[in-house]
Amino acid sequence: MSDNVIFRPALSQMLPYTPGEQPAPGKTVKLNTNENPYPPNPTVVAAIQNAATGALNRYPDPVATAFRRAAAEALGLPGPEWILAGNGSDEILTILVRGFVGENQKLRLPYPSYILYRTLADIQGATWEQVAFEDGWKLPAAFGNTPDDVRLVFLPNPNSPSGTVLSLEEVESLAAQMTCPLVVDEAYADFSGANCIDLVKKHENILVTRTLSKSYGLAGLRFGFLIAQPHVVSELAKIKDSYNCDMLSIAAATAAISDKTWLGDVVAKMNATRDRMTDRLTQMGFDVTPSYANFVWCTHPSGQHHAMYEFLKNNQILVRYMQFPDWGDGLRISVGTDDQIDALFMLLESHLKNL
Repeated sequence: MSDNVIFRPALSQMLPYTPGEQPAPGKTVKLNTNENPYPPNPTVVAAIQNAATGALNRYPDPVATAFRRAAAEALGLPGPEWILAGNGSDEILTILVRGFVGENQKLRLPYPSYILYRTLADIQGATWEQVAFEDGWKLPAAFGNTPDDVRLVFLPNPNSPSGTVLSLEEVESLAAQMTCPLVVDEAYADFSGANCIDLVKKHENILVTRTLSKSYGLAGLRFGFLIAQPHVVSELAKIKDSYNCDMLSIAAATAAISDKTWLGDVVAKMNATRDRMTDRLTQMGFDVTPSYANFVWCTHPSGQHHAMYEFLKNNQILVRYMQFPDWGDGLRISVGTDDQIDALFMLLESHLKNL
């Protein structure tokens, strides 16, 4: 690009967010991006097909009314005005940063956690600060002490890459200390058996984000949403794109969130596989952090995590190798089907014998 094209300093200086590898469809077993290994609910596919025969020449509902009504009923909220729909929860996170954090103001996040939070602050021309987890993935009390320049705090719960959770009492205590909103990113909450939705009803500074990419098996569709008190939703809605959710995604998301039985069944199946992964990896000598998400974080005494990642990749199994400066590295392995996990175990065992 020619020298006379000048980008904003915030853009020129930032590092891009790097998502997990997405190989072309084929024989590769993907255990690297926390997708649901099972196909979505058949009623969701039917809803997409039905919507595709509709008025695609018209713009979609700009506020996804059908989804918001269905979600309010499914989640026990007073009404649809408590929900803001978005093009994946990443768009919701973007809206939150744009709405609360101005240029040169500060965003806080735990470390290690979702790196995109930092990228969103960089785009905004804001700053960010990380508060490191203590041993056992515990957050220090100082995480809740927010000076005036901290305008927003992100708390992924369950956290990635660890899969660990804070209790509702801990979340509520943190929010009570803060002078800014606390965003509880619940991308994996369906796998944990608990959530902070009731806390949103009690505290206007607690906001919850959700995605349909994980438990609902709709990562390829891009749909997420925010749960917040109505006056908060109303203000943030000013920031979203005019038609940020298309007809097909609204139809699919509405069908998905309306079927609690399907969700319960697939979550139970994936949690059972997760527990089996934890047991087997522990037997192989890995240190596995107890997880409440659809993945496990593990380290091995050999420290050969990158070599394990490369070995598995060369044998068509993708896991996520993650390295965090001043923290360490390890493997984050998504829950797959039982057959996929058995293939992973077989390869890992053969590799460990040669260490």
